[in-house]
Amino acid sequence: MSTPAILVENVTVHYGEVLALDSASLSLDAARICGLIGMNGSGKSTLFKVIMGMVKPDAGTVLIGGQSPSKARKEGGIGYVPQSEDVDWQFPLSVRDVVMMGRYGHQGFTRRPSKADRAAVDEALDRVELGEFAGRQIGQLSGGQKKRAFVARGIAQGATMMLLDEPFAGVDKRSEATISRLLRELASDGCTILISTHDLHAMPALCDEAVLLMRRVLMHGAPELVLQPENLAMAFGLDVLNRDLPEPDAEPDAEPGSEPESNAARAENRG
Repeated sequence: MSTPAILVENVTVHYGEVLALDSASLSLDAARICGLIGMNGSGKSTLFKVIMGMVKPDAGTVLIGGQSPSKARKEGGIGYVPQSEDVDWQFPLSVRDVVMMGRYGHQGFTRRPSKADRAAVDEALDRVELGEFAGRQIGQLSGGQKKRAFVARGIAQGATMMLLDEPFAGVDKRSEATISRLLRELASDGCTILISTHDLHAMPALCDEAVLLMRRVLMHGAPELVLQPENLAMAFGLDVLNRDLPEPDAEPDAEPGSEPESNAARAENRG
């Protein structure tokens, strides 16, 4: 039996008196795309931090490819695309600088980029269609372009696992399609991908499996099964039982700017 790419066993995490994860367990095989869904406060961000080794559980075990999260992260095996609000977009870094951060594990003490580092960054920028914006300050990009820049960082890093926190929030149609295509390509190349998302409608087409979280894993299986209203009701409340999955709002086709919150996101937040 092959070693799971992500193994979380009976993990419990407290922040003071607040219970964030309660004996949560998850096993995810390599080269799979898994959607992580749950209402605000369900523990999604904490699960990400546990997997990345940024939070030490009070109890339980976490293994990334059979090794500790801290070791996997140190070796550059974990790429991360954060939520927009978690980034200081005013920091004076270019798009190229942000993507080059993914190469730090390949560089020496001086952090001086080699020819191979520059080539990897150029290739990653081309893959996410941001080559022409390489010299632009990162905060000057649109919402979708910013997300693509962080995906490029993971590609340049050579990450075997990518964690994406709300990658489709506030992005335009072009970026959503580009990111989805890239994730499928990365999974085909063997990368394991875990996506926290409110976009329930996009999940069946993008994800191989889905996880329903409410401090512990309530269900893990095919998206079509997990997204059944009676299952969503376990995490989001009985209101979900009375309606189908809502259609997303119309979205702009232009690259600049961000999109309005989708109906699916509003429905989830109301839960």
